[in-house]
This record gives sequence, structure tokens and C-alpha cells, in this order.
Amino acid sequence: MQRFPFLLWTLLFCLAFSTCVARQAPWVMRISCGARLNVHTAPTNTLWYKDFAYTGGIPANATRPSNISPPLKTLRYFPLSSGPNNCYNINRVPKGHYTVRVFFGLDGHRNFDNEPLFDISIEGTQIYSLKSGWTNHDDQVFTEALVFLTDGTASICFHSTGHGDPAILSIEILQMEDRAYYFGPAWVQGIILRTAARLSCGNGKPKFDVDYSGDHWGGDRFWSPIKTFGQGSDLARSTESGIKKASNAPNYYPEALYQTALVSTDTQPDLAYTMDVDPNRNYSIWLHFAEIDSSVTAAGKRVFDILINGVVTFEDVDIVKMSGDRYTALVLNTTVTVSGRTLTIGLHPKEGSHAIINAIEVFEILTAESKTLLEEVRALQSLKSALSLPLRFGWNGDPCVPQEHPWNGADCHFDKTSSKWFIDGLSLDNQGLRGFLPNDISRLRHLQNINLSDNSIRGAVPPSIGTIPGLVVLDLSYNSFNGSIPESLGQLTSLRRLNLNGNSLSGRVPAALGGRLLHGASFKYAATSVAL
Repeated sequence: MQRFPFLLWTLLFCLAFSTCVARQAPWVMRISCGARLNVHTAPTNTLWYKDFAYTGGIPANATRPSNISPPLKTLRYFPLSSGPNNCYNINRVPKGHYTVRVFFGLDGHRNFDNEPLFDISIEGTQIYSLKSGWTNHDDQVFTEALVFLTDGTASICFHSTGHGDPAILSIEILQMEDRAYYFGPAWVQGIILRTAARLSCGNGKPKFDVDYSGDHWGGDRFWSPIKTFGQGSDLARSTESGIKKASNAPNYYPEALYQTALVSTDTQPDLAYTMDVDPNRNYSIWLHFAEIDSSVTAAGKRVFDILINGVVTFEDVDIVKMSGDRYTALVLNTTVTVSGRTLTIGLHPKEGSHAIINAIEVFEILTAESKTLLEEVRALQSLKSALSLPLRFGWNGDPCVPQEHPWNGADCHFDKTSSKWFIDGLSLDNQGLRGFLPNDISRLRHLQNINLSDNSIRGAVPPSIGTIPGLVVLDLSYNSFNGSIPESLGQLTSLRRLNLNGNSLSGRVPAALGGRLLHGASFKYAATSVAL
């Protein structure tokens, strides 16, 4: 029995039963950072939502570092007094695959480093570090990544590195097809693709998909123009003819992307593009072709090899043969490991004297960080509120990831069995903490060490502490705790050191604690009104 492609069956069913409906629009969220009202920007009347209740920081007037930056007038910056980690937390995001794009901003009205350098993470995975000189390069005034958002939220964090205050112009979350940019068996929901380069060859102007009238499911990609790979090495070609098979699912490339190209010359028959990359990383490379040269009239007239860092990756590429016709899109994808600091894509003609290429995309392949146990994150958030933790701690985002920027005062441990992080220590002594110690501290069930000494914490010692099974050290000395010592502390069979000095506790020490002294445990009750 002959098999029909799924899309053909769908079309026949629609025609027969008149059940076809318009395709649902992708979910889109665009935030104009620092804006108090929604904004529409020309020339496409794009809607940017106001920046309300997503994060902390300070709104300010913006200076656009580049003409490709959205024409917005405000930004939000995060002074170090706000803490080293600051996040936008966006709720009610439908489960799916998204392009997340962040444009950076400059505030010329304040006396700080005019070119701040900081790190960016999405869902706990660090995706980018701004490099010195970023304001001079269009493709560095933003960063973007393709990521799966599965829990109804999006967390986008900015991490200070001591080189100016992070300043954010805009954030975009643009839904794509779930299988967009599928690159093989290694492609799973735990993979993030960070855009390293996206080039439109032979084109003279920077453009977004919307400028090409591209499909909304394409994620409104930005295409950097590249007129030549090197002086005298190639010539630009263009056509106004239509291109077949361009805007197909799941990537939905704009047709106009294939209407320009670079073609090698008689004096330089090979084409080569070289870019800087981070070493010892994996990269997903997408190469775009359409035979738009009128001199190539049939299959076999132009055949070339494609080399990645000198290694033949695609042999005998014949665009007309492989795509099925002239003026028809062809996309080739490969994954490579790069050990050095450069990536070179070369095209070597074999039949016909010239090679041709229309566009290039390069993505760094990142493995998403495992997150901290959700119950423990919520417990720390409760602790942050109850203790009036100063902003300088920056307890925002995930406590343990990205691993380059963990929370101050929270000690993390990775559990290989569950592939989750948990908190095994709190070191918050002498930090000017006030407020009270909440019962929720017991939800940090992996704690081995609690040091909250030399603060101004008041109220009762919560009995729930006695339910933390592996607690070895509990130091609550020199605070303003009052009331009695909870009987439940006697249940802490692993406890080796307890210090309650300098509080206003009263009553009796639980018998189990007193008995523990016989086994070498260190308990200090001095300056409290307790009886053994």
C-alpha cells in the first residue's frame, strides 16, 4: 500500500470535509523595560507591554546602542545595591518552544560605566557574557536563545560582574514550532541553542523576519547582512523571482532570504567564512542555498563540497538536484565540535567554477542546568521575606544555578540520583538580619549546617527545626530569640554542635539534648535563662 505524507493526508481531509481552520498564532510577549504604559513601535506597529511587577531595579530613560535596537525610550537597570542577581519572572507562559531575546541598553544620563558588562541566564542556564566593545557591533547589542519553557514561567536573569550596572532595553519571548531547529537525536528538551551568528549573504541591510514579511512562527529572527566574505573573494547575486519551499514548517524561513547570495569568482573559486567562537563547544550549523544564478540551468552544472574547519562535511552538493529545481530552497544542517577559537565554513567547487551560498546560521549547543528542588526554592523565598534579607544578597532566580552565580549564604549540593540541586547549608551570620525564623525552614530538609548568629532575629525558635533529619550544626547565638527551647530539638540525632548563647530563652533544656552531652556533642546555653 502506497504511503502518503502526513501533510498530504491532512490536506485531503480538509478539502473533503471542509474542516480546515486558520492556523493559531504563536504566543508572543514583548516587554519594553522600564515603560509605565504599553508602547507601539513603527513601522510595524509592534506591541510592547509595559514593565510592571516582573522584577526590581530602577527604570530610566534609554539610549539605543544600535539602529537595530527596538525604538524604545526606556530601560531598566540594576545597581549593585539591588544585589548581584536580578531576574524578570514572567508567569502564564504556555508550555512550548521559544526564542527568548534580550536587547541591552545604555543610560547616558548617569555617571556609571557607559558600556556595562554582565552575564545573562535563562531558566538557570548562563547563555551569554557581554564582551568589551559590544556597543560597536549590531550582532552584540542583544542575545537570544531557543529554549523549551515547560512549567508555565520564564525566568531571565542578569548577573553583575563588577563592570557597571546591567541595563536592559527589552525582552521578547516568541513561540516557535516545537520541532524548530531539530538537529538530530541529541536534540531534546534539555538542550538550549544560543544564536552565535545569523547571516544573510549578499544583502546590504540588517533585517528581521518581519521586514521580510516572514511567518510569525519563525520567531522574528534577526539577519545580519554580509556583503562579502573578503575583498575580491566573491560577488553578490540577487533575484526578484519567487523561491519555492522556503517558508516550510517547522523553521518557516522567509522567502526573501533566498533571493540574495554570494558567489565565488574566477580568481577566488573557493568561498570561506570564518568567525570567532568559544573553544571546546558544540555548534549546530545551518546552511541555506537556492540556485538563483541564471547561468546555472540544470542539475550537475554547479557541484561543490562543504568543509567545516577543513573537514569535508557535505560532499558533492548539487543545489538543483537536491532541492528539486532552480529557485528552490535547500537547507543543510550539521553539528560539529570546535576545539579552537575559530569556525571556518568553506565551499570548494567541483563542477562549474563557482560556489554559492545564501545564508548561514550558527548556534552554540548548551545543556540546560538542572534546577534546585522547587520546595527548597520556595522555602528560601519564605526565609528571605521573614528575615528581611537585604537586597544586596540578590536572592533572585535559582539558588544554585547558573553555577557561576549561586546565592550568597546558601550552600548547594547536587544530587546525581534526582538530577536536582538542594541546599545543605545556610551561612548568614553577622548580616544584619531582622524579622523572625519561619517554620518553613524545615522544608530545607537536606540542611546540615545553620549559622544565623550575630543578627537581630526575634521571636521563638520554630519547633519545625527539630524535623530536619541530618542537621549537624545549629548556631542561633547572639540574636533576640525568646520563649523556650523546643522539645523537638531533642529529635536531632545527628546534631553535634548547638549554640544558643546571647538570646532570651527560658525554661528547661530538653532531656534528650542534655543526654547528648555524654556523647561528645557541644551545646552552649550561656547567657540564657534555662535549666538543665
